[in-house]
Amino acid sequence: MIVVLKPGLTAEEIHRVVERIESFGLRAHLSEGKERTIIGAIGDERLLVDQTLESFPGVEKVLPILKPYKLVSREFQKTNTIIEVNNHRIGGKRIHVMAGPCSVESRDQVLEAAIPVKEAGGTFLRGGAFKPRTSPYSFQGLAEEGLGYLAHAREVTGLPVITEVLDPRDLDVVCRYTDILQIGARNMQNFKLLTEVGKLNKPVMLKRGMSATIQEFLLSAEYIAAEGNRKIILCERGIRTYESETRNTLDLSAVPVLKQLSHLPVFVDPSHGTGRWDLVTPMALAGIAAGADGLLIEVHSHPELALSDGPQSLKPNKFAALMREARKVAEAIGREI
Repeated sequence: MIVVLKPGLTAEEIHRVVERIESFGLRAHLSEGKERTIIGAIGDERLLVDQTLESFPGVEKVLPILKPYKLVSREFQKTNTIIEVNNHRIGGKRIHVMAGPCSVESRDQVLEAAIPVKEAGGTFLRGGAFKPRTSPYSFQGLAEEGLGYLAHAREVTGLPVITEVLDPRDLDVVCRYTDILQIGARNMQNFKLLTEVGKLNKPVMLKRGMSATIQEFLLSAEYIAAEGNRKIILCERGIRTYESETRNTLDLSAVPVLKQLSHLPVFVDPSHGTGRWDLVTPMALAGIAAGADGLLIEVHSHPELALSDGPQSLKPNKFAALMREARKVAEAIGREI
């Protein structure tokens, strides 16, 4: 439930309300807005049977949250969440583009992607040092060596880094190198990983599972938010359907649906969503038109030699062309890249 506080309360008065909520065995999550301060009372609401909070000093009203996900819901927070990363504001007017190779293969390979990404107007460098692969015999990533290559590219280009973490045991080392943690589709319901990431003060991109409903997706985000980390970016990356012409079916309807149901920023990954480089640009443009706050694009200088996902990777010149077209679409809907 949401506990709306009266305006003008002191910090001590707010603390008393928090203590009261916690005395019922619930967790209190404070959200201070420009006009109102609200507290999310999260937990088993049956603990409040025969109890009343509306008569408690400082409380204006108590409202139920009807969705099974609470903290990430639009009911809990009406305004859009803005996540600040290295002077970039994710979730605002500007649409951010995170681009780079699927897998980190070498220092030179990362730079060959990062420099043109920067020159074309990309704002973040993506790259995988730990790779979850369907086959145990496929390239699994360079681990910390690869993280070092990403950090070097950040020094050269100034692009903040986003990279995937697979295992809670790797969090310490990954956090030393990255600016945003990525949780991939296969780990969307890895609840131990979600819980541990939720304890960190580090932005995290959560990708939709290949067979996940939107409710399941938002409940996974709730695992992170419930531990205290509200810096969550949602990413639609395609779902598994019966269609075989594309790698996945990119569910662009999820973008406006997520924006209606949640206050979190929403990105689109047309690379994994289609699995075909020739479809990346049209679906990226469609994602922007649908209201996405950003794109996740795979870029590789020699995709025919890539150790993973070459067929869906754009060459630098194709990425630059995508960025030119994306600016036109962004401007048409009152946003910018």
